Amino acid sequence: MQRTACGSDRHDSQLIGVIMCLAIPGKIISINDDTANIDFGGVVKQANITMVDARIGEWVVVHAGFAIEVMDEEEAMKTIELWNEVLAHDETDIR
Repeated sequence: MQRTACGSDRHDSQLIGVIMCLAIPGKIISINDDTANIDFGGVVKQANITMVDARIGEWVVVHAGFAIEVMDEEEAMKTIELWNEVLAHDETDIR
C-alpha cells in the first residue's frame, strides 16, 4: 500500500498516472477545538484549522485535510465557478 501526498492510502493497482491533490474552498459550519466541519457544496468533511485563524461562517481553502487559507466569499465563489468550468470541459481519459 502506498500513502499519497494527500494522505489517503491507495493500493498500487489503484494508482494511475500522477496523483495530484487540489486545494478546494469550503465554508466552516462548526468548530470543535482544532477541527472544523466544512461544507463543500453539500458534502461535509472535517479539516484541521490550526494553520489559520478561522471562524464559523468563513470560507477556507483546504488541502490534504488542513485549512491553509481564509478567503472571502466572493473569491470562494469565483474559485468554485472556475473549478466547475474545468470539470464541465474535462476530456481527460485516464484508462
